[in-house]
Amino acid sequence: MLTKDQILTALRDCFDPEVKLNLVDLGLIYGIETAPDPDSSPAWPRQWVKITMTLTTEYCPASGLILEQVHNRLAGIQDISKVELNLVWEPRWAPHRISEAGRRQLGLE
Repeated sequence: MLTKDQILTALRDCFDPEVKLNLVDLGLIYGIETAPDPDSSPAWPRQWVKITMTLTTEYCPASGLILEQVHNRLAGIQDISKVELNLVWEPRWAPHRISEAGRRQLGLE
C-alpha cells in the first residue's frame, strides 16, 4: 500500500505554472485519503486515492492544467486504481500555507 508520504512525494512533481513551486510546498494539498480497491483490475492490492486540495484563487487561469497534472501524476502510479480530486475553497488558501522549503525557494525568507 502506498503511504500518504509517498503520495505527497509524487505530488511534488506537480507545479503551479505561475508561481513555479510544487503544489505540496505551495500548501494547496489539504488532505489525502486512501483505501484498498476491491474492485480493481488487475487484482493485485491496488487502492483508490482522494485528494482534497485548493487553488490560490477561485479564478486561477491555470486551474485546469493544475488539476490535470495531479490526476495524471497519480494515475500513472501502478498501485493506484482510481483518483478522485476534491477541489475546495474553504479554508481559503493564504501565503502562510507555503512550507518553509517553499519560502526559501521563492526567496521569502
